[in-house]
Amino acid sequence: MTESTDLGPEDRKIVTLARSARARNGVPEGAAVRDETGRTYVAGTVQLESLKLSALQTAVAMAVASGATSLEAAAIVSEVETPSDADRAAVRDLGGPQTPVLLAGPDGAVRVSVTAG
Repeated sequence: MTESTDLGPEDRKIVTLARSARARNGVPEGAAVRDETGRTYVAGTVQLESLKLSALQTAVAMAVASGATSLEAAAIVSEVETPSDADRAAVRDLGGPQTPVLLAGPDGAVRVSVTAG
């Protein structure tokens, strides 16, 4: 487990952005990723009849669509206990197996820090 206070400022930033996306959009999850240039991409859960994506999958897709070639870190704000295999796979596809994935609760406190691999 990683305490939010143990995070560097850039990781705290993506947790805060993910938390804001969740609250602003009233969705089950918010997520943010940081690419190799330091740009961030923020998203919420997508639940359309024809398209269902987790917040993290959506944030990774936004990064790819914007030209990102790698990820430095990812954050999810959710009530789940652990990042899903599908979320970790999306991060791994773009960022590689060592990319950190932070999972915070709705209060913004990081509960789990794992790698995408």
